Amino acid sequence: SYAELSRAMNFDASYLSRVCSGQRKPANTEEFITQVCRYVTRRCLKNDQKEALCALVGTSAEQPTKPEHYTALLMEWLCTAKQRDAESVSKFLAHLDTFDLNEYIEAIHFEEIKVPSLPFRLPASRNYYGIEEMKQGELDFFKATALSKSAAPVFMCSDMPMADMAEDLDFGKKWMFGIAVALRKGLHLDIIHNIDRPFEEMMLGLESWIPIYMTGQVSPYYLKGVQNTVYCHFHYVSGAAALTGECINGFHEDGHYHFTNNREEVQHSRRIADHLLQKAQPLMEIYKAPQADLFRAFLKNDAATVGARQNILSAPPLYTMPEDLLGRILKRSGMSAADAESINAALKQQTENIEQILTVNTVIDELPHVSEEAFRASPLTLSLSNAFIENTVTYTYEEYTAHLKATKIFAEQHPNYTVRFAEKPAFRNIQIQIHENEWVMLSKSKAPAIHFVIRHSKMLSAFQNMILPYVED
Repeated sequence: SYAELSRAMNFDASYLSRVCSGQRKPANTEEFITQVCRYVTRRCLKNDQKEALCALVGTSAEQPTKPEHYTALLMEWLCTAKQRDAESVSKFLAHLDTFDLNEYIEAIHFEEIKVPSLPFRLPASRNYYGIEEMKQGELDFFKATALSKSAAPVFMCSDMPMADMAEDLDFGKKWMFGIAVALRKGLHLDIIHNIDRPFEEMMLGLESWIPIYMTGQVSPYYLKGVQNTVYCHFHYVSGAAALTGECINGFHEDGHYHFTNNREEVQHSRRIADHLLQKAQPLMEIYKAPQADLFRAFLKNDAATVGARQNILSAPPLYTMPEDLLGRILKRSGMSAADAESINAALKQQTENIEQILTVNTVIDELPHVSEEAFRASPLTLSLSNAFIENTVTYTYEEYTAHLKATKIFAEQHPNYTVRFAEKPAFRNIQIQIHENEWVMLSKSKAPAIHFVIRHSKMLSAFQNMILPYVED
């Protein structure tokens, strides 16, 4: 308990609670970790939990011989967690950087998916017992949803075990097809993800959801805090059907699902879903072109808030580019008048926002400074995601160096602005913007142009701790 830990460490219990939730950081991290590890070691050895401690740090119970050995192993395990998290983030970003929604849609023949019209005979209600029947229950729910005339959103929330179902690849394909049919039908999905799991597993799960997020038809959420670890729950509801269930953690094979298309029961399940959504926090805020006005409002409101900013960019930022240089580039590239107007409007807003931010806050931009040889081999492109323009606008080397020069001048004119250079772009198609301890935004410039704003403390911390190679200019 926090009370017991606070007594052992001589810290206030509420302070420890804020540290554990990610709201605070210890002033002396090394000393904090040392005290925590000593406390955990004493408690585990006292309560005969030596094997659990060894399993956690990945060593056999016979190897450590003294309490300080356990403490050292635990400290090493804790201190490398940040590195493991950073690696998971890097893999996630690499996937996002190369992902092309158009290629994905073509690969799965999404446009050819037919929303079923033949009548499936599903009973008004049905119970499913055991893993195999529960799999069928989920597929029956998607069938009922696809066949209905309702355009109501689909709600999905589950903390049921996934490992045993994930082993059935055929079921996995059918399950994803059910999701694809719902999206093809134009339904919106509200999903409460279970993120009470190791960070690496959470990032892998998000990676698999990228194609679905890219459609703009999904709103992902999560529930704060550690959820019940004994009872596992399942709750799906659409405009036509509801599927609910439960099991005891560790006994998934004795789980039970209940399917219904009874109007009153479906309405009741919808009310429960609405209550859950009120308890949930957005895992991501997702902006595509239809949400452009909301996105601009978010940026404007954020510019007025306090906090250091750090950006990892694939090209110099638009707000350091002189208007005449941008005009020449757009003219040379043959940009349409409408797109050019949108880009100029984005430049104006970004300039206003950065000037307001820099009045009281610091901004660090990390961007590539590549040689002419490297540029000729792989030219850089303007980042136009804020304007939701997906047309590629490639610099000439002269334009690129002119923009770099303008960025350095901008830094000289703004004491709160710092620019750092990397030998090569960290990514080609995404920009990463971080408002310290508030949010991280991943912006993809094409296929499609989209922005993900993430506020989850664990993910935010991992992004803030990313380290990229810099070179002195």
